[in-house]
Order: sequence, then C-alpha cells, then structure tokens
Amino acid sequence: MPSWFLAQLKPNADQIAKRNLERQNFQTFQPLERKARVRGGQFASTLRPFFPGYLFLSYPEPIAPWSLVNSTYGVARLVSFGGKPAPVPSQIIAGLQAACGADGVLIIDHEFQAGTKVAIAHGPLASFVGEVERLTPDRRVLVLLDFMGKQTRVALPASNLRPADITAQPGMVRR
Repeated sequence: MPSWFLAQLKPNADQIAKRNLERQNFQTFQPLERKARVRGGQFASTLRPFFPGYLFLSYPEPIAPWSLVNSTYGVARLVSFGGKPAPVPSQIIAGLQAACGADGVLIIDHEFQAGTKVAIAHGPLASFVGEVERLTPDRRVLVLLDFMGKQTRVALPASNLRPADITAQPGMVRR
C-alpha cells in the first residue's frame, strides 16, 4: 500500500495543483462534500473540498521526488516536520476513500436518534437547526423545526442532515 502525504495548496489552485502533480506521476486524492449555496435567490448544490486548501498525494515508486512538489505550480508546500514529509496514516486515507463514492464525493450517512440536534445541509432549508423526532421505515428523518414560534415537522433524507453544533439554537439560521 503506498504512503500518502499532504500538500498545502495556493488559494484557488486546487485543480491546477492536481493536474500538475498528476503530470509528474503523483497520485492525488481530494475528498469533496456537497454544500448548499444561494445563487440568484435559488438554492444550488455545489461540490467543495472537504479539506479546503489541501490535497493528499502519493508516489508509486519507493523513493519520491519530493523536491518537485514544493516547486509545482499551485502547491504552496509539502506538509513536513523536521525537513521530512509527514506521512498521513494509511487508516485515515483508507477510511476517507471508503466513505467516498466513485466521483470522490463523501457519502455521509449518520445514524440519528430521536432528540438529536441536527443542521440541514442541503436544500431550501439549508443551515436551519432542528431536532430529530423519529426515523421512518423508508430511511427519512422527521425533523422538528421552529418556524415563527410554531413547531413544524419536515421529512428529510438522512444524507441532507449533519450533527448540529452544541451552541446552535433550534430554528436558527447559521451562515
């Protein structure tokens, strides 16, 4: 199993760095997550790096030309300690790759319990915080949201939800 390392990227240079590293025979891995954004008054789902500004990389040969990484266009630096590239534990990479689909997007499927505080991650209610009322047999989650002082039940797929911050208030929009 190849060793993986971490490169810090220059701002907005993810694709440039990835393309240039792959041209030099490095393998790259950058897990993505789906985020909801408002564009022109409409909600749109976009893909964003799960670790913004960083890219995992590996070299198929036992001895890698690490000096090339720091001089690669789009790369700010190779994360290293004491002058040596710091390897990322293989369990972390294996876990991230297993959690990603074929397109490199993380498939986050939390098991929610009744009473759990959750934040809505996608769709028109993105950023609202509510409380799980119960789970349905078709794998949808019934969430109670506080709209103008009234509790409203909303059925959502579990993939649209994330565990909420402890400090979040029910029904509050977090931006």
